[in-house]
Amino acid sequence: MILPPVRDPRFVTIRRGGTLTDPDHHLLALWAAECAEHVLALFESARPDDPRPRAAIGAARAWVRGELPMMATRALGGHAMGAARDLRGAPRHAAYAAGQAAVVAHVAAHELGAAAYAIRAVRAASAPAESEAAGRAECRWQRDRLPAGIRELVLDDQRLRNDLCWSVFDC
Repeated sequence: MILPPVRDPRFVTIRRGGTLTDPDHHLLALWAAECAEHVLALFESARPDDPRPRAAIGAARAWVRGELPMMATRALGGHAMGAARDLRGAPRHAAYAAGQAAVVAHVAAHELGAAAYAIRAVRAASAPAESEAAGRAECRWQRDRLPAGIRELVLDDQRLRNDLCWSVFDC
């Protein structure tokens, strides 16, 4: 489980009693989509004819543009995670990253799920002796792409939820 037992109000939209603005929610979704897309080839190399993870990433972006409702975006995230079920290793983690990116539209705190699964995918795709270094490099790549408006929020979230996310944010 990558979500904390108590929801952080910084990841709950203002209209639902939290402090997250719609523009920041959109930035979280776009960043999560970028993290997932960065490792998508690890899934597609195993299942080139399965469009579900790519569709989930596209759905996250379409939701940000106002072209897809949240419920449809969330459903496509679930389908991407379904694509992972019978896989192992890097392809499985990459599909989960895509699914997590799409469900950010529903629960913003899934942004770390997309990032964490992407790091796990990179680690799994690497030789055992290089796995940790590859994961740290992916973590740094992700952090380099954090928009200024959400950078401190995400970095603090990584610090708070690192243990829940397999300690992948020690980079």
